[in-house]
Amino acid sequence: MKNRKEVLIIDDDHKNIFALDAVLKAKKFQCVSATSAKKGLQLLSANKNVGVVLMDMMMPEMDGYEAIAVMKNDEDLKDIPVIAITAQAMSGDRERCLEAGADGYISKPVNVDELLALLKNIID
Repeated sequence: MKNRKEVLIIDDDHKNIFALDAVLKAKKFQCVSATSAKKGLQLLSANKNVGVVLMDMMMPEMDGYEAIAVMKNDEDLKDIPVIAITAQAMSGDRERCLEAGADGYISKPVNVDELLALLKNIID
């Protein structure tokens, strides 16, 4: 993450954003959020301080798979790590997220220790 300090949370559920934001801020992370993939991509283009994205995979209009594809095809965004966060925890869902370009995968409800360990690995 080098000089980038912020975690971008993209989720269409305000309660999920609130919970992740509270947990991460308690651990000294700076967070920004967006309630849709489209808004998240706009924020990424405008905010060069985002160092990692927590991406909900199931959202209306544009889902996380589509948003990751947009990021990975954009020269300015392709190197920003993405952690897929999804309620889908069936066999093969983790692999599908990673094949789509996610750098990590966490199922909901989010295990905070697992998320923090994944963020530490990505940041270091």
